Amino acid sequence: MDDPDLNNPAIADVTTLVGMRFGTRDLKFFPRRMARTSLMGGHHSRTRGRGMDFEEVRQYQPGDDIRSIDWRVTARTLTPHTKLFREERERPILVITDLRPNMFFGSKMLKSITACQLAAALGWAGLNANDRVGGLIIGAEQHREIRARRSSHSVLQLIHQLRDFSELLTHSVPGKYSMIDIMRDTRRVALPGSTLFLISDFHDLNKDCEQHLFELARHCDVNLCQIHDPLEKQLPPPALYQVSDGNQQFSLNARSRELREEFEQHFLRHQARLRQLCTQLRMGLMAFETGTSVMPILQQTYSRKKSGRHP
Repeated sequence: MDDPDLNNPAIADVTTLVGMRFGTRDLKFFPRRMARTSLMGGHHSRTRGRGMDFEEVRQYQPGDDIRSIDWRVTARTLTPHTKLFREERERPILVITDLRPNMFFGSKMLKSITACQLAAALGWAGLNANDRVGGLIIGAEQHREIRARRSSHSVLQLIHQLRDFSELLTHSVPGKYSMIDIMRDTRRVALPGSTLFLISDFHDLNKDCEQHLFELARHCDVNLCQIHDPLEKQLPPPALYQVSDGNQQFSLNARSRELREEFEQHFLRHQARLRQLCTQLRMGLMAFETGTSVMPILQQTYSRKKSGRHP
């Protein structure tokens, strides 16, 4: 029998999400930043001390471990020198995906579908980097937590949960979760030293959310991934449109110059606020538009051909 969900534009396609793995092999995620956890793993820390890899030789300073003195350099320069080592740290990756009713909108592709594709790509890229990958998916009335593991099964579990949560919700279902609830749950599951990717349109981001982001950014590498649709940037061509949310219907006069300008300014103000917040808290920010592939932006930001610094 034919799968009734096949080719349904409101439901994320598992085959597509699994196939995102092949486009993520050349991505290198992590910015150069201090590790804030004592867990061992595959990412270097600026914390000085004995570790896995030799870093450099410098002049001996009071308090240095005399066991690390480089006697050859000391003998050659007649000045005490010591070896420095860089420690390794683990950075679990948590992909937080907003699949609340606000994400089920799009002129070419639903924001929820773009969010699912981005979440899958981030999960595969983290696994390719030999990191533990987990996630948190938030729907209208429930959420699912995927424990971080260094296993393809963890990413596949994430993908199947994304598919289940992407089923189009009826507009009669009330939204239980707000952005501040997402922030609280993220703080609950995020361990210090984690790399977080928060995928949402951030339409209800407020001052209370900013305080939670501040606390997260103190201990984690936080990256906001904003999903938006072209219709959120600019109204359609001037005309009189009938608009419905599934329950109510009203007329939208897109001929109004004042309405068009205010609509565009609202989007620009929202973008400026996100950029300012990310600058203040030293968080990453990426913007993805529905109907376009998520891979070009990820490759531009995290390609191994880049210097490795965070945007």
